[in-house]
Amino acid sequence: MSLPVFGFTVLTLPGRNQLAWVSFASVTSGEQAVRSIKALMYTYAECVDLARFEELGELFSHGVLTSTSSADPDDGMSGDDVAAFYAATNKVHGDGTLRTRHVASNVIVDVAEDGQTASARSYFAVHQGTDTLALQPIVAGRYEDDFAMMGGQWRFARRLVIVDQIGDMSEHLTFDLSKDNVRYTDHVESR
Repeated sequence: MSLPVFGFTVLTLPGRNQLAWVSFASVTSGEQAVRSIKALMYTYAECVDLARFEELGELFSHGVLTSTSSADPDDGMSGDDVAAFYAATNKVHGDGTLRTRHVASNVIVDVAEDGQTASARSYFAVHQGTDTLALQPIVAGRYEDDFAMMGGQWRFARRLVIVDQIGDMSEHLTFDLSKDNVRYTDHVESR
């Protein structure tokens, strides 16, 4: 038996209530692009939360990460510089993580007609709870992203982090984000 579920065909095993598999045959290339881009956006959050900074750097190996909190928001970081900056400025706790959850919401993705580029905008809220900090939101803002299809995969071309609200960041970063004017060279030694 097959059941239509949100535009997919879901097959069930005879005599069971379990789903056997889902057919994505009816998914358009644009819909698949949106799913892949959202997965990339969520992978960013996972890498930060789990302190997987090398993998985070790989996400920007073909792109730029910048922030309105930067001394020069037009001058971003790529690849290994992203990994080094996050490793130098994020507090890794005893369990090997940041004890944070970066949650993205209100994700709106626009894929270009040629299917080779896309843009997205979303909100984020970061929650943190440590031995000395009760679970709470510590920062919120927005992401403005540009993506490019490279080698058959969606990649970040540019991510702009816009910080709108700042709470208690004492257990998260090694610098005061509220002061803006953040410079890479202030936190990472020259190579």
